[in-house]
Amino acid sequence: MDLALVKKLVKLLSESDVDEIEIEEDGKKVRIAKNSPRGYMVGSRGPEQFSMEAPRPIAAAAPMTSAAGAPTAPPSASAPVEPAALAQNTHEIRSPIVGTFYRAPAPDAAPFVQIGSEIQPGTVLCIVEAMKLMNEIEADIAGKIVKILVENGQPVEYDQVLFVIEKS
Repeated sequence: MDLALVKKLVKLLSESDVDEIEIEEDGKKVRIAKNSPRGYMVGSRGPEQFSMEAPRPIAAAAPMTSAAGAPTAPPSASAPVEPAALAQNTHEIRSPIVGTFYRAPAPDAAPFVQIGSEIQPGTVLCIVEAMKLMNEIEADIAGKIVKILVENGQPVEYDQVLFVIEKS
């Protein structure tokens, strides 16, 4: 398919009230859409549909007050509230990239770390796969793993918290 034709279609679409155009030529399919989160990627195996989801805003909860007007703590859902001293003595390891989180170097191998594992700077904590590249995520401080916030094989976002470490 001619790249100049695709460029013309994009320009035509942007100047019109039409939201999307789909063209198939010689077994190749191109779909151009203004406001649609869906798209197609054409590869050697033919068209493959993919979709992108916009981030959902998180609403902040209003502080709860008692009948007397004094602030009260919200009811805990499933996790107990951590003491302030522990929260000040923790460090978060965040994902430096978007990808897939793996706790072990191979499906049949033991995880790099567990809750309670003592770590040092440079200790490999996990792998984040991005575009078929395996990126080892290492600890930047010494301490003990207190929380693992992502399940094996789950997608992770840039800057998402993966681990909580209690500093040594």
